[in-house]
Amino acid sequence: MTGQYERELRAVLAGIPKGVDAVTRSCDPVAKARARQVIDRPFLVVRAAGSGMEGSGDLLALRGDLCFPIEVKTSKKPKLYLSGRTWDQYQAMIYEGKRCELMPLYAYRLKGVRGDSWRIFRVDVGRLSGRLGILTRRIPALPVTRNGKPFLDWEQGMPLHKFLALVCRKESGGSLESLEKRTKSADVPIDSVQENPQLRITDMVHR
Repeated sequence: MTGQYERELRAVLAGIPKGVDAVTRSCDPVAKARARQVIDRPFLVVRAAGSGMEGSGDLLALRGDLCFPIEVKTSKKPKLYLSGRTWDQYQAMIYEGKRCELMPLYAYRLKGVRGDSWRIFRVDVGRLSGRLGILTRRIPALPVTRNGKPFLDWEQGMPLHKFLALVCRKESGGSLESLEKRTKSADVPIDSVQENPQLRITDMVHR
């Protein structure tokens, strides 16, 4: 049964319009628009299940700037506790995430709900660099029980359409990171821009 939902998620991450529309059919227009951003910035999605490599997840989503091993889970209940085989999978994802400096994800599909039925969680593997380091501050890690053991709680995850908007949006020209890049190319200190936000990049280039 899980295979059906793996295929569903794979079609979405691969940016197949029919797959995206099917998953967001009962979503509001804003959620649909966010999810459809993946059509312009799709992933190559490889099914990893059965490969014999522990920690690879069920799916591997790859793009030029990002790569995620993804473990797919589904249930009729909002909470899913890890034990036995599923706990071993989780531990293996931590190990591979640390070893390869990756951010493994869990994609949790709750059955029988309208709207966005998928929630995304990251596996906490410690400090990551680059864009993954930025994403650790946005994508929630698995919550923990009172005993400190990680588990899946659908209510606490990131909706799939928000995850897609986060990882598929095009670089904004107004972010501090992109501003720093442009000021470096214009040979102007970033401090001067922060002190005077009205200073335009075009003015600096023509100085």
